[in-house]
Amino acid sequence: MTSETLKPRSIHWFALALLVISVCINYADRGNLGVAAKSISVELHLQPDQLGYLLAAFSLTYSISQMLSGNLLERWNINWAYAAAFLIWSAATGLTGLAHSFTTILLLRLLLGMSESIAYPAYSKIIVISFPEQVRGTANALIDAGSKLGPALGVLLGVKMVEWFTWRGMFVVIGAASLLWLLPWCLIARRLPSKLPAVSPVEAQSTSMREILSQRALWGTSLGLFGGNYTWFVFLNWLPYYFETQRHYTKGRLALFGSLPFWVIGVASLLFGILSDYLVRRGFDAGRVRQSFVCIGLLGCCALMLPAVAVANQTGANVLLLLASTSVGAWSSNHWALTQLLAGPKAAGKWTGIQNGIGNLAGVAGQIASGYALQTTHSFFAAFAIACVVLLVGVLGYWFIVGKPVVCRWSSDFDSTSSLAAADPAAQ
Repeated sequence: MTSETLKPRSIHWFALALLVISVCINYADRGNLGVAAKSISVELHLQPDQLGYLLAAFSLTYSISQMLSGNLLERWNINWAYAAAFLIWSAATGLTGLAHSFTTILLLRLLLGMSESIAYPAYSKIIVISFPEQVRGTANALIDAGSKLGPALGVLLGVKMVEWFTWRGMFVVIGAASLLWLLPWCLIARRLPSKLPAVSPVEAQSTSMREILSQRALWGTSLGLFGGNYTWFVFLNWLPYYFETQRHYTKGRLALFGSLPFWVIGVASLLFGILSDYLVRRGFDAGRVRQSFVCIGLLGCCALMLPAVAVANQTGANVLLLLASTSVGAWSSNHWALTQLLAGPKAAGKWTGIQNGIGNLAGVAGQIASGYALQTTHSFFAAFAIACVVLLVGVLGYWFIVGKPVVCRWSSDFDSTSSLAAADPAAQ
């Protein structure tokens, strides 16, 4: 079955809706430490560089576990594996509220990163086996919009929850409430496909890790994701702290202005995803469309982000930051669709795991570098300047290393062609 013959049914769209909700929860869990950063640092007497280590801990195990996650999804039922991982990361979030030391929070963040590592390989695999190319931009944009609405709600509600319940109560409530998502997912999981139907045993063969690693495009998309993720993690983990410490926003203003960039990225991501699909349906080359969107998005963010931090006027700074966030939406709505096009159904899970593992090392580097830059300069300008340079590195990966985007041909594809030809002499 090819991408063009896939016909998603209502259950697939319902499952996608649940995945969008789950990625909201996923990113709220990742970003809530940033919301509580000041409160935690005061209670536990932490310095900015220690906060950097806590924020980086998630990305460390998240990155390392990606390749393992991609392999596990080839062996386990993807729908139940995702449910198990969701249960573990919700528990890690809730238990953070009971922690009383730097070390305990660090260990729980490491567990959170490990359990959430299955998310994007799962999303990519589920989308590629259920949705054709012509709607994958929209499907990926919906997932991506969820990843931005999660932090938006996390900041908007998290600030209030810290006021109402303290930072400890915020973690416990979010962790416990997240578990409700498992109820509808478990009801439909057994009815969802877990792999692409194959017409022969040869077609069912997965692509080897060695063969995937030999692809130049893999390294280009991985470098591109590293570039985009570096800034994304700076936004996700440091923006609330930036607004509170450098812009001196009150709690009320922090809840609003701290969440606005994520709302804007979410809406922009959805719109750019729909636009890219429209262009593909109009006959434009899908690879070039996805590639152009991701590169223009990273360049736009680079051009606008640093002025947003440098401008003294708060209104002007916020406008520039929101425009930079709009540019992030052009990148984030299409970069996984580009990966899925290049990898195809057989390699989508493993490729995504490798790429996400490399790309999310930016979460480690970005948090530690930002923490040290902040402690050394007492300003966010240096931290955002570094992020701009890394954005340009991402453009280099997506455009020049990937080159012209073409679907990769795997050895099992040629084996399949040979087997079909042998079985049907008339086709030779």
